[in-house]
Amino acid sequence: MPEIDRSLRDSVNLRRNLIHCARRLTETGLTKNTTGNLSHRVEGGLLVTPTGMDYDRLEPDDIVFVAMDGTPTGRRLPSSEWRFHRDILLERPEVAVVLHAHAPFATSLACLREGIPAFHYMVAVAGGADIRCAPYATFGTAELSAHAVAALSGRRACLLANHGMIALGHDFDRALKLAVEIEALAEMYWRARQIGAPVILDDDEMARVIEKFRTYGKQPPLLDAVVE
Repeated sequence: MPEIDRSLRDSVNLRRNLIHCARRLTETGLTKNTTGNLSHRVEGGLLVTPTGMDYDRLEPDDIVFVAMDGTPTGRRLPSSEWRFHRDILLERPEVAVVLHAHAPFATSLACLREGIPAFHYMVAVAGGADIRCAPYATFGTAELSAHAVAALSGRRACLLANHGMIALGHDFDRALKLAVEIEALAEMYWRARQIGAPVILDDDEMARVIEKFRTYGKQPPLLDAVVE
């Protein structure tokens, strides 16, 4: 993933896009009511959803700017999880968006304190041979933040024990698409386990899949003219 433009400035348009993506979390069933949160890197810090507010009620001025030293600015208080948003962005310069949701199937597995193993090759969409589950810690704490950063090492998504999931992206669309894919994988894994023990793909096969994913879904540029 290419490094993002770290000088990206705060703007009304960016705040509106953040609100649109936050509403999509509810529309896709990834979260309900005021659970979950979303952030985007900007110059000097991040924009993050406010704590305890319904996404449908949000206006651009409700989105909170949080400096990298943790100082919030705005008319609202930031999400209680602002810390892991900040720490992930500090650790991962290629990431612009951090998405957190209490997606039902992903959270069900997280409540078992289990990640998602290589039962399906699409697990590699998160960047590795599995999707880890970070150890439990109280929400909003530095301990939880440290666990999340570690679980995301070399990955673009993880589960949080007894809590939910995190997905990272270069932009809102890619973060949301990844979160939807992780929830679909969690559901498939959950369903497969109702029947029996899923067969896990070995490390060699997952290494081949990860390599193929470097070009997966990428179309070549269109020709300037149609050759007859």
